[in-house]
Amino acid sequence: MARQIPIGVLVSGSGTNLQSIIDEIEAKRLDAKIEVVLSNKADAYGLARAKNHGIATEVLDHKQFSSREAYDQAVVDILRARGVELVVLAGFMRLLSPVFVKAYSNRIMNIHPALLPSFPGLHVQKKAVDHGVRFSGCTVHFVNEECDDGPIIIQAVVPVFPDDSEESLAARILNQEHRIYPRAIQLYAEGRLRVEGRRVLVDGLAKDDDQVLFQPPLE
Repeated sequence: MARQIPIGVLVSGSGTNLQSIIDEIEAKRLDAKIEVVLSNKADAYGLARAKNHGIATEVLDHKQFSSREAYDQAVVDILRARGVELVVLAGFMRLLSPVFVKAYSNRIMNIHPALLPSFPGLHVQKKAVDHGVRFSGCTVHFVNEECDDGPIIIQAVVPVFPDDSEESLAARILNQEHRIYPRAIQLYAEGRLRVEGRRVLVDGLAKDDDQVLFQPPLE
């Protein structure tokens, strides 16, 4: 069995990805222990989710700090005091400064509701629909100093249908987010992730040349 890695989860909103991580830990399918859930917003429902499962919470309002760097250093201090090894961003709506990224280099994960490097930033499901792409999905990546730019760990692909709205596509993608985020954390816990430049290599990964998707399907 892999060791239980101590993680800290940062949220700004409802925390559905946090809930998926909690569920996988409680089902003993994820070798991790959430040491703290931290939010920049006192009313983030993710905090309630944590409390419902007996997980420690912290609120640190970014508006009370003079700079991004000062705020990030305070967050890092809390995480280190809790013994956090891996930082998991689960709808944390703040760009991290170099202070944070350097403190946890290749130890901060984020999930993004698009197939990076396509559609970074916000409102990405609408962008996918508007561009008429055949596939979209979600990406778990390590965080670097650029927005949605770090090395990719795992991606899930979903079809985009002609009658999709931003909302329907977002719901389809969210279902896959809840599957791949715990998986990425588990790969880290098992010591199977190696970062080489822009690439994340996964040790022991099977290769299947027949994994091909078509949308619309071939006749």
